[in-house]
Amino acid sequence: MLSKLITQLSARKNLSGEEISSAIIELTSDTVPPQTKAAFLSALAQKGETPDEIAAFAAELRKLAIQPPIDAELRAQDILDVVGTGGDRLGTFNISTAAALIAAAAGVKVAKHGNRAVTSLAGSADVLEALGIPTELPPAEAVESLRRHNFAFFFAPLYHPAFKSIAPARKLCADRGQRTVFNFLGPLLNPANVSVQLLGVSRPGLCAPLARVLQNLGLRRAMVVCGEVPQLSPPEGSTTLTVCMDELSTLGENVVAEFYQSQALSINRWMPSGFPIQPVKPEDLVGGDKHVNADIIRRLFRGEDRGPKRDALLLNAGAALWIAGKASSITDGWNMAARIIDDGAADAKLRELARAA
Repeated sequence: MLSKLITQLSARKNLSGEEISSAIIELTSDTVPPQTKAAFLSALAQKGETPDEIAAFAAELRKLAIQPPIDAELRAQDILDVVGTGGDRLGTFNISTAAALIAAAAGVKVAKHGNRAVTSLAGSADVLEALGIPTELPPAEAVESLRRHNFAFFFAPLYHPAFKSIAPARKLCADRGQRTVFNFLGPLLNPANVSVQLLGVSRPGLCAPLARVLQNLGLRRAMVVCGEVPQLSPPEGSTTLTVCMDELSTLGENVVAEFYQSQALSINRWMPSGFPIQPVKPEDLVGGDKHVNADIIRRLFRGEDRGPKRDALLLNAGAALWIAGKASSITDGWNMAARIIDDGAADAKLRELARAA
């Protein structure tokens, strides 16, 4: 079947939902050679994945995931995830994870889905472990943490056992420098099936397609963001170079694709000049390994670091609070996040989650 689909993809023909279902069966089978799987993933990437194809892959892989026992009462509340695709290679501290914890301190139910580091020194699981927060809870215990403490981490390898069969093919692609659809899928496969999501991507062209994917997957509200980072020291012979981060940026223009329920997708570009942002350079947001980043988050949550890292946190936490319905705007969310830190609620939430471990 995969060989037939490879021929179809090579002819630039899109896959139907039924064909993707068949492909998933073979991709997760241990009897299909990794080389064949890698050829299929490469052909799909070279054709270019459509939003419908990405959504179909996500929907099928969600069916294979271990489902945490979230009951109707908990499900009736909005459940938020704040996550980035990674891949920007800027080495920033764990902004998304810190913003998710601020949202939990504000009373939002936060189901953080993530893994260990791949392209950075510290993934979300790494830094949470360094903060003393449990990352590998069994499903029932994770749901209880979500209910009692407004926060739970859903460690991807525990919930997606089918990925083990795909890993060798992904490695073959990576060794050739070939990205695959799985570069997009991680943030779309939260086993808690969240209703609200703030998703950061490292290329502005991904904002609208992935927002459409989230809408196709049935989320109530979402923002997909990409922030520009002007480089003050471009390579010799080049003009000013701009790279992008998978967060809202305090350094440059932000591209934002968002939707609410079934309303049309809106795509905007805006500068963060409306916020009280201090002068900032890219290196001001750089972190380190999991212990360095955990210490950065502790200092931010205790109100000891009031520099550019705080501004980056407030901007992203403000957006999370807004899409979760806790704030009337991102500006209101910024101010709310600042109060949560300054009133001690953020540090208290960190200590509460560590005690619960």
